[in-house]
Amino acid sequence: MMRTFKRIILFLTTVLIILLVWAAFISGDCKYEKSISINAPVEKVWQNTNSLKAMDQWSPWNDLDPGMKKDWIGTTGQPGEKVCWDSKNKNAGKGCQELKKVDEAGKRIDTEIKFLTPYESEAKAYVIVVPEGNGSKATWGFTSQIPYPFTLMKLFMNMEDAIGKDYQKGLSGLKALSEKP
Repeated sequence: MMRTFKRIILFLTTVLIILLVWAAFISGDCKYEKSISINAPVEKVWQNTNSLKAMDQWSPWNDLDPGMKKDWIGTTGQPGEKVCWDSKNKNAGKGCQELKKVDEAGKRIDTEIKFLTPYESEAKAYVIVVPEGNGSKATWGFTSQIPYPFTLMKLFMNMEDAIGKDYQKGLSGLKALSEKP
């Protein structure tokens, strides 16, 4: 009985060591982005993406909790603009997003997001608007770093399955808002 127990412990320890070594070779870099074509001029689309308040109009996560508490600070559309949210809905959670950079000429906005619940994490998000034919193309994305040994999750995680629908819903909202006459 004791010999079997020792073999099980040895086997589990070996598997754990193999997984930890494997995780060391998996990059923690995480990037996701999604784009949409919009039948509206770049300037009109930019007006719907150039601040956190503007982006809040089409945020797919607002529908998770219409009563979500939000606190806004800073000047709208300027670095330092910040929104912190707190929701009883665990899918919306709690966190803050801060505008870090607005590139009017390049039609790009960069933000930093800190999630506090349901789990702590950080990401750098961006929206870029460029001309496309007679309209525009908006690209919304983020980059993040997955800490070791959680890099193993990348082997089993599909970002499109995890957040693709949310990003599509948000971009579709941006499209509808921007194409309004």
